[in-house]
Amino acid sequence: MAYLGPRLGPSRVLLPAVSVFRLLGSVGMDVMGLAVSRSALERLDFDNVALKKLPLDSSDEPGVRQVKGACFSRVKPTPLTKPRFVAVSHEALALLGLDGEEVQNDPLGPEYLSGSRVMPGSEPAAHCYCGHQFGQFAGQLGDGAACYLGEVKNPSGRWEIQVKGAGLTPFSRQADGRKVLRSSIREFLCSEVMFFLGVPTTRAGSVVTSDSRVVRDVYYSGNPLNERCSVVLRIAPTFLRFGSFEIFKQPDEFTGRRGPSCGRDDIRGQMMDYVIEMFYPEIQQNHPDRVERNVAFFREVMVRTARLVAQWQCVGFCHGVLNTDNMSILGLTLDYGPYGFMDRFDPDFICNASDNSGRYSYKAQPAICRWNLVKLAEALDPELPPDRAEAVVDEYLDLYNGFYLDNMRKKLGLLTKNEPEDEMLITELLQTMHDTGADFTNTFRSLSQISCPGEGETETETEEDIVKKASDLLLEQCASLEELKAANKPSMDPRELAMLLSMAQSNPALFQMISDRATIARQLDRLGKLKDLMETSQEELKTKQAEDWSRWIARYRKRLARELEGQSDAAAVREERVRVMDSTNPRVILRNYIAQNAIEAAENGDFSEVRASIHHSLVFLTHCSSPQNKKPTHFSSFAFCPS
Repeated sequence: MAYLGPRLGPSRVLLPAVSVFRLLGSVGMDVMGLAVSRSALERLDFDNVALKKLPLDSSDEPGVRQVKGACFSRVKPTPLTKPRFVAVSHEALALLGLDGEEVQNDPLGPEYLSGSRVMPGSEPAAHCYCGHQFGQFAGQLGDGAACYLGEVKNPSGRWEIQVKGAGLTPFSRQADGRKVLRSSIREFLCSEVMFFLGVPTTRAGSVVTSDSRVVRDVYYSGNPLNERCSVVLRIAPTFLRFGSFEIFKQPDEFTGRRGPSCGRDDIRGQMMDYVIEMFYPEIQQNHPDRVERNVAFFREVMVRTARLVAQWQCVGFCHGVLNTDNMSILGLTLDYGPYGFMDRFDPDFICNASDNSGRYSYKAQPAICRWNLVKLAEALDPELPPDRAEAVVDEYLDLYNGFYLDNMRKKLGLLTKNEPEDEMLITELLQTMHDTGADFTNTFRSLSQISCPGEGETETETEEDIVKKASDLLLEQCASLEELKAANKPSMDPRELAMLLSMAQSNPALFQMISDRATIARQLDRLGKLKDLMETSQEELKTKQAEDWSRWIARYRKRLARELEGQSDAAAVREERVRVMDSTNPRVILRNYIAQNAIEAAENGDFSEVRASIHHSLVFLTHCSSPQNKKPTHFSSFAFCPS
């Protein structure tokens, strides 16, 4: 027999109690009774309440199928070949009580965190949910690539952990249950960047890649590639979503599809009890009446959703696929697919190439989230009376506007007064940014450098001089003539646009089937702007941009002057203004080229850019918001961040 190490036996050395407990916590017994060391991942304390309190699929039938009368199905993750870490988030893993370095150095770490090896106490399962996709009920969807591993409890809370890309589940539909390096890195980076930006989000603990391969046609060009299978470890209190409650939906009046658990009101009630007891305990405690409890729950989901989308708008984030199955029941940013952060401000910004109508554009996000809340309310009926739900939804717009204005006032440093004209000041700022093609993130970051009246002004400086200096600062963030021409080029061929315009007049019914008036209006607006730009020189453009900014800055400085009225310590007010603005307006965001550079390097075996992006996000978004670090920064300048 091979030597496997010494047996544990009686010891004459008396160890301190703490040491004994540590020893017992890190050592287990194998099947032969021999001492074996247990890693931190093997010591995670799992308590998988969701699988105890929600109905489990009774079938072990392999393959894709309809799952009726159940919220979860047990699954067996498909192991990867030679899994290895691309990167880990130390901050996210700390939620599980794990040390990132220890996890990275664990030889079995990549296997455990990709689902290739099941951790002790883990119970892999896939969640059943439905969803409205692009406005149409799609029926059963579910975790087609994600896999619930279990719930880890520790002093920081209870955390559900998932692996995304771990293989086939009953909900994989026509797919293979795998994810590739591109999508995995994008989700990993954005999950953590959003957290560092202060936006509620699910977290990402690690990315694992492998020698396993799948075929993907990235651009649907007929040139498929063999890409590496990769897996993201996702962390959240729960991944339940609006669509989790749509499994009970009656046949849809438009598509005819129904939820797989249609008619099972008992399970709907069971799921509501679970969600409220586990994640909204204060509501459970304060509302003994069931209906009032459910109304309070729905209202809290509405409030969190309104607050979340307001935060998205204020950092220039576009989700891209705001289907009901991508809306968290906890108000978290969930499922990072074709997301994007705006560079130059454009209210019509669309980050999803398949969103031809702009349903999920940047400016549409607040309204779409309200629409999704309506669908959630429908899914909760009869637990949630429709008239009570309607009254709650009616509060959404005012709440959203309040959250949005509060955030925007901080971004502009308007802290001592809330004035009715602030909304117009913000609207005019965004319009000026749009007209001049200004960078969204960098423009807001630069605003703290515009002085309040009476701040650092010399006797010889006129108001005109001060406004010009501020205007020159913001002009650095504006687009050139060629950039604006490219941005305003219609995506439709002029002949196609002319044909659709003619069809809208001659055959409205056919027009509605293949296009919509909002899309045509956007194309015509772009065409008009492009025509004007073609008749403008670069010098004329810069002159107009300077005039636009000077007009807004003059109004902004007047508003800043009113911030100081009645204040006994004007210097303290100015200092607080700069502090709040620089802590609210980030120096960096995850721009598309940053993510793409990291992906391309990783696909060539260099994971350093992925790791650097996470490290630098932490450094810049948590430590570099002081007044000494005002200048907007791109990721390529991270090396210059002062320590």
